[in-house]
Amino acid sequence: MDAKERRGRLLEKLRTAEQPLTGTWLAKELGVSRQVIVTDFAILRAAGNVIYATPQGYLLPVVESSKSIKATLACKHGQDELEEELSIIVDNGGKVLDVIVDHSLYGELKANLMLGSRREIGEFLHKLKDGKAEQLASITGGVHLHTIEIPNEEVLTKIKEELKSKGILMLS
Repeated sequence: MDAKERRGRLLEKLRTAEQPLTGTWLAKELGVSRQVIVTDFAILRAAGNVIYATPQGYLLPVVESSKSIKATLACKHGQDELEEELSIIVDNGGKVLDVIVDHSLYGELKANLMLGSRREIGEFLHKLKDGKAEQLASITGGVHLHTIEIPNEEVLTKIKEELKSKGILMLS
């Protein structure tokens, strides 16, 4: 199979996937190295395809429901409060789409998270610990933004109230 055909198969696998697909899994499926998959996704993105790279794997954007809304939360906390912050959001019916920090040199840095359940939070935290990595907000003293998706304003209010009561929400 040539590179063009492989990239077409990558897109098709993402279109039919019910969950994010890891680069390692895709590499095994297509008989190439993980680095080839990373390069293919870079080329597909440069060609205008929107492909998210998340801690769970690669995925295509989901067509948004007209009933859900997005909001941005300004938060600040240490690494020891990360699980609590994320859990408050998902336990109240939200999905954490990303984390954004304002780096003094590079400007806005954004990482897609796509965390919508306690299981996904657990997997993310496990990867963070096993990779001996720090949360992105550690470069800004814990200050960061989250874009979240929620079903309605009432859920947003509950999330904000709980984050504020824990001293995590910076602005309401």
